[in-house]
Amino acid sequence: MPSPYRALFAAPGSKAFSAAGFLGRMPLSMMGIGVVTMISQLTGRYGLAGALSATIALSAALAGPQVSRLVDQYGQRRVLRPATLISLAAAALLLLAAHFAWPEWVLFVACVGIGCVPSVGAMVRARWAAVYRGTPKLHTAYSFESVVDEMCFIFGPIVSIGLSTAWFPEAGPLLAACFLAAGVFWLTSQRATEPEPHPRAHKGGGTALRSGGLQVLVLTFVATGTIFGAVDVVTVAFAEEQGSKTAASVVLAVYALGSCVAGVVFGLLHFAGAPERRWLLGVCAMAVSMIPLLLVGNLPFLAVALFVAGLSIAPTMITTMSLIEEHVPRAQLTEGMTWVSTGLAVGVAAGSAVAGWVIDAAGARAGYGVPAVAGAVAVAVGFLGYRRLKRPAPGRGGSVGQHSEHEERHMA
Repeated sequence: MPSPYRALFAAPGSKAFSAAGFLGRMPLSMMGIGVVTMISQLTGRYGLAGALSATIALSAALAGPQVSRLVDQYGQRRVLRPATLISLAAAALLLLAAHFAWPEWVLFVACVGIGCVPSVGAMVRARWAAVYRGTPKLHTAYSFESVVDEMCFIFGPIVSIGLSTAWFPEAGPLLAACFLAAGVFWLTSQRATEPEPHPRAHKGGGTALRSGGLQVLVLTFVATGTIFGAVDVVTVAFAEEQGSKTAASVVLAVYALGSCVAGVVFGLLHFAGAPERRWLLGVCAMAVSMIPLLLVGNLPFLAVALFVAGLSIAPTMITTMSLIEEHVPRAQLTEGMTWVSTGLAVGVAAGSAVAGWVIDAAGARAGYGVPAVAGAVAVAVGFLGYRRLKRPAPGRGGSVGQHSEHEERHMA
């Protein structure tokens, strides 16, 4: 690993909370696609599979910010453990309902409960912010966490789809639940690096979503999440049409690999100029990269197209975290990060459901029209809200997101 990344782990406890965060985030890439694979294996219905995956994502979108607001107020340990137990109990119900062919409404109820899963990525990033706030190392830390996210998306689908197709249909979601339990309980056992709670922040201060800049980021990432959700579901169906359903996990891993490579390189660079310009450029690149998917005719071409598409993901995500640092109060940082994850989750819900319906009606190749349209929407929202991103929240000069970027602006 390059030396700037090695230097991150000089901070006591950083290796442990980062490793726990990796385990706790694996379900992010495993659960949704695992449910799609499980249900399609058991019923052959991609519409139902996509709707259940969408229900998990939508439930997480509704519950996630509330869980993170409580975390900002009471601390990670006190909030994350009960929330995780609810999610694990719901996952057990889902597996039993799917295995024994219980009524469909039971499946949906279970998926709602799974959505109580905490945003582990936001929790780990909040720990990095507590350690390195006000220093350039926070940019490197956010870049490293983006790479960890992509590593989860490289290995998660491979493991989840592979187990569900080669062993038994429920194996992927079952392992995802095990990773969630191990990651969250390991993370919350590390008290020394837990960010200090801010109970006073919620005395009439309202939600972090009151920030105009954060609203733009969240709305844009709804469209971005639609891209991700649709690509996952359509790729599984496309691989099945090509006669190799298990290859979907490899193709999706290539998609994440592109983002991982870009994230590693991006973390080593130092940029001059406003971060909102880089963010908008990243959103445009993600949108344009969806166009070649409409032309795919085989799995190798699809893998190449998705690798190229993945190159724009991590840099855009990393820049988004810097912008959140500028646009929300410090005491609401975890909530602010989770709202962006919520936007993604809402989009994943929409993308999974719409793509499933399109696949059932017109086939997998037609399904790639869903991420293409979503990319165009993301660009439109990004341009319309760009001016809000140029107005940071008052009093944000202490964060690395504003501190380092404003220094770069003066130097440029």
